[in-house]
Amino acid sequence: MCGIAGLIHRGKSSNVGNELQQMLQALKHRGPDSTGYALYAENEGKNFIMRFKVGENVGEGSSSVNEDESVYDERKKLVDSMLSDLGAKIIKEDRLTPYSFRYEMDFDKDLMEFSKKIESIENVEILSIGKSLELIKDLGDAKVVSDRYNLSKVKGTHAIGHARMATESGVDIKSAHPFWGYPFSDVSVVHNGQLTNYWNNRRSLENKGMRFMSECDSELIAVYLAEKMRNGASLEEGMKESLTGLDGVFTYFVATKDSLGMAKDTMAAKPLVLYESDELVAMGSEEIAIRSILPQEIDTYDPFDGEVKVWQI
Repeated sequence: MCGIAGLIHRGKSSNVGNELQQMLQALKHRGPDSTGYALYAENEGKNFIMRFKVGENVGEGSSSVNEDESVYDERKKLVDSMLSDLGAKIIKEDRLTPYSFRYEMDFDKDLMEFSKKIESIENVEILSIGKSLELIKDLGDAKVVSDRYNLSKVKGTHAIGHARMATESGVDIKSAHPFWGYPFSDVSVVHNGQLTNYWNNRRSLENKGMRFMSECDSELIAVYLAEKMRNGASLEEGMKESLTGLDGVFTYFVATKDSLGMAKDTMAAKPLVLYESDELVAMGSEEIAIRSILPQEIDTYDPFDGEVKVWQI
């Protein structure tokens, strides 16, 4: 079933970490297996932030095999060595869990080649790279994940998130949303629905050199949009093309460093409720998500079938 939520403050920043946590917790009944956040935070914007993992959460419900923490340490050392070889300078590093890290780094070369090199290390996956994007996903509901990664105080301008019920792939971090729009910095996607032409599209995109890290159909949307933008399309153009390029029933949100967009397939089978004012746009799979941060009397509406909308900060 799954639940998605997103918000954008136009012209100011807010406590988006706490706001998105409330919205996703309100949607917990739609997806208790894992929760993901893509937060566009108040960072200086000079250096890249890379979120990556070297293993899986092996908590209750996980299909992963337990690994000794020393294995994670060895993989981290390999990442550090590869970063040095690539000419990336680590400014700051944080170990957030035994298996996940946040690096701030100075790097000014091609991100696609960079990402391929880092992910050539076995069991290492980049969750996101960006100068404002902080992408966090793990097993558990919104509050559990927020507490684990100390997200409640993160300030920024916009965010999207996902509460997942695992139906098409395993209960693990790699199958959780959001997905990073590889190889672009600061691009993330969440999705509710099912794509019926996943494998045909995946094979076509892989033949063009694009990368997949899971068998979750939602990742296809991020890769599809990344390939369109790689070939010169704007975000909105890529989203409009997706309405015919992707088959199935879907509603998805996509965020970049300065914008938030939504797209709904031509059958409009997946729910979406939207609130829009001059200062704030908030949307979710159910109105309860919006009401969690806007308890006052407000007007909401359901976007039309085949609709694409993009809002700027």
